[in-house]
Amino acid sequence: MISNRFEKYSNIKLNYPAVIAVSPLSNYHLRLEFSTGETKRFDMNPFLGLGIFKELIENNLFQTVKVSFDTICWANDADIDPETLYEGGVSENNFQ
Repeated sequence: MISNRFEKYSNIKLNYPAVIAVSPLSNYHLRLEFSTGETKRFDMNPFLGLGIFKELIENNLFQTVKVSFDTICWANDADIDPETLYEGGVSENNFQ
């Protein structure tokens, strides 16, 4: 019998919430849903002058954001740690 080589990792728990859904909003903001059930908004503006994130100023590229594993990424391969998104996000309750 062949064992699953990843079986030993099946009980590992993440120390941070995973992103489970993302939607691009106006003015380079993102709406993020986390595995905790929380929804937050994240402002990408401070990142748009840095490295690969400069390319996201092109709105068509910014709109390509999608969930990838436990975080988000864009079509240009830019991504952000889920911890950064969670800690830097503002609860959507503050926008209602």
